[in-house]
Amino acid sequence: MSDQANLSGRGYLVRRIENAPSVPCPCGTSTRLLTRSDGPELNVHVTFIQDSVKHYHKHCTEVYYILEGVGVLELNDEEVEVGPGMMVRIDPGTRHRLRSREGVRTMVIGTPALDLEDEHFDP
Repeated sequence: MSDQANLSGRGYLVRRIENAPSVPCPCGTSTRLLTRSDGPELNVHVTFIQDSVKHYHKHCTEVYYILEGVGVLELNDEEVEVGPGMMVRIDPGTRHRLRSREGVRTMVIGTPALDLEDEHFDP
């Protein structure tokens, strides 16, 4: 089955994960199911993370839903142990980093959709 995009005013988009691009990112490897180019409302990425770079967003709220693996999520100056079935909402301005020896597969939903210019790193 091929992907069906929002063509001819259909009002929907269907995309299979195997047809979504996977790209390197500061968090690890991210499969981009839904991106800003699909619409400004939200993004949906499935990301494999072992040791992400600590960063924050000024505009985007992110929701991490942990699919597989265990790790430690740094949120500003606190650490939270995460594992499958957990959800974490990360508000704009919250510095965050996920570490895991074996790796964590996470569904990342961002709203509004992530603008790559809204990824900020401390010096």
